[in-house]
Amino acid sequence: MTWQILVGEWSDFAIRWLHVIAAVAWIGSSFYFIHLDLSLQKRAGLPEGVAGEAWQVHGGGFYNMQKYVVAPSHMPEDLTWFKWEAYMTFLSGFALLCVHYWANPELYLIDKTVLDLVPWQAVTLGVLTLALGWVVYDQLCKSPLGKNDVALFGVLYVYLVFIAWGMTHVFSGRGAFIEFGALIGTMMVANVAMIIIPKQRIVVKSLLAGEEPDPALGKAGKQRSLHNNYLTLPVVFLMISNHYPLSFGTQYNWLIIALVMIMGVAIRHFFNSQHAHKGNPWWTWLVAAACFVLIAWLSGFGPSAAKAAESKPVTAQAQKIKFADVQEIVVSRCSMCHAQEPVWSGVGVAPKGVMLETPDEIHLHAKQIYLQAVMSHAMPPGGNITEIAPEDRRILGLWFEQGASMN
Repeated sequence: MTWQILVGEWSDFAIRWLHVIAAVAWIGSSFYFIHLDLSLQKRAGLPEGVAGEAWQVHGGGFYNMQKYVVAPSHMPEDLTWFKWEAYMTFLSGFALLCVHYWANPELYLIDKTVLDLVPWQAVTLGVLTLALGWVVYDQLCKSPLGKNDVALFGVLYVYLVFIAWGMTHVFSGRGAFIEFGALIGTMMVANVAMIIIPKQRIVVKSLLAGEEPDPALGKAGKQRSLHNNYLTLPVVFLMISNHYPLSFGTQYNWLIIALVMIMGVAIRHFFNSQHAHKGNPWWTWLVAAACFVLIAWLSGFGPSAAKAAESKPVTAQAQKIKFADVQEIVVSRCSMCHAQEPVWSGVGVAPKGVMLETPDEIHLHAKQIYLQAVMSHAMPPGGNITEIAPEDRRILGLWFEQGASMN
């Protein structure tokens, strides 16, 4: 058993590490090329077919970058393809999704107070959401609507918000955020694998055949690349959201996703405008800050209305809470997972290394207990899988608000 846990934990660490490394590489190259494309300037004397150039300095050296309208007149001997960063980000992220969420849907994907699903239903819906979400997005881009970038962006935003709303009415809050992030990640990597790279291959094939490539191929790839650029910051937020229950475990979680997308787009718009020498639209930071403040305010409303109603105190008195009562609740409802040797099926080690077996451990993690089980209903997972009572949540909340005493 010890070796199984050891291998499992380090395998998970390796996949997660690979995912972060690949994502950093992909995001870095994506941001760089968007910056390069927007900063290109025309000047007299450029080679035929060159749309513009940019001079850059880095690491003590100067670089002269040039971009062709479609492609150079002949195929260069060495050509670097930027694709493996995207593929490895998706493959490693998909592996984590399978290992954590689809392998343990009762803990991380299902909330029976939201929708009473059995594991195979939750996993099937998760898979279908990724596949169908991409198909609809792809068709919208290929429709006549795709000829107008602004109109397409507006429709895509409404489409994604609708999906976010739907997911929060199917999965647990934690599961909905991760599934929605996985959907955006799938759309982004599919843009690379099914649109950008294939069209670049057609351009290369035309060059090798001595033909002039179709300019429309580059435009389609550029549009999808721009989509990826604007979706990057929201997907990063969603991927780290599972560490912050106030983001996913409250009743307006779908609206929080909608605001996160606006915030991410606003921030990217500032830098894109700056790179394109179109000024510094500082108002975008006001928009982003307002969205962030609004998100924090919405999270304060707590869990869904139905769950909030269930959590109303059974009695009205605000008596001094005894630590012995708190310890009994935590040990009976939380320590089956948060222990040196968890007894809950599918949990090899205590989540995030949080132990809740001794009085000192419970006192040490008082704030997290309050955030996870009172302000939000992120814990217990699975829509209250250990059946903690509303009165118990009330006691935990009062204990923390009274100073989390150990008396």
